[in-house]
Amino acid sequence: MTGPQLAHGDYVETSMLWLRSRFAVAAGALFAILTGCATVPPNAGQDPRDPLEPLNRQVFALNEGLDKVVLKPLAELYDAVLPVPVQDCLSNGFSNLREPSNAVNNLLQGKAAEAVSDVCRFAVNTTVGLLGCFDVGTRMGLERHREDFGQTLGKWGLGQGPFLVLPLFGPSSFRDSAGLGVETVLDVNFWIDNVSVRNTIFAVRTVNARDELMRADELISGAALDKYTFIRDGYLQRRRNQVFDGNPPREKDEDEDAEPEPAPKPPAATGSSGPPPAGADVKPSAPPKPAQ
Repeated sequence: MTGPQLAHGDYVETSMLWLRSRFAVAAGALFAILTGCATVPPNAGQDPRDPLEPLNRQVFALNEGLDKVVLKPLAELYDAVLPVPVQDCLSNGFSNLREPSNAVNNLLQGKAAEAVSDVCRFAVNTTVGLLGCFDVGTRMGLERHREDFGQTLGKWGLGQGPFLVLPLFGPSSFRDSAGLGVETVLDVNFWIDNVSVRNTIFAVRTVNARDELMRADELISGAALDKYTFIRDGYLQRRRNQVFDGNPPREKDEDEDAEPEPAPKPPAATGSSGPPPAGADVKPSAPPKPAQ
């Protein structure tokens, strides 16, 4: 390699390092600005399900800011440009990429029939449905399931742990965040060798998912006094319902856990001037003496 080529390579490497450092500084500044604007109520962290609420609210504010600046405008453009049939095709195709994960998790949860159904759905929709563009499996009576490794861990008896808000990913829990790594490997998108194709599919999937949440986001913004609390409670309830396949056991109230107070004992008898009880052995009184 000649001297000019080496010099050019060093220049490119130096430029990339400079760009990365500038990007890191900009990202850090954006994080500081967005999290600094987060409002944390004085009772934050008192909910036993959410002991990390002060930190979670900061990350929630960061995600909301990024969504407002980046994701939501892209989703609105996506919805305005693409016809509805194309959006349905993409949604079905992205959902089809999740079928192997559904099958594996159903099998790990001991639901063999559902796992076989998921495999059949994936085979039919990938071939007859043109890479999942058309949901032929549902028309054939093959129900779509939504399983993930977080649900599998819950099925195995692992508690969900504290509520957690992840940067970019949103609401989660300690258990569900532990399952994210497994879910990444089970997703078909992970096994695409072409990096540009894989990243393009991931980007479009992200925008498509945000577009599907557009109506729900409008309802939440209009109905919730505290958006963070609304999303947290809804997420925890939904995940509990999914782990138990729509039939969760009834949660105990705090009043049920407390031991009932013993009934007060009746006061002991201290003597009474009333008539004696029936059947009591009463000695007759002596007759009065005659007057002298």
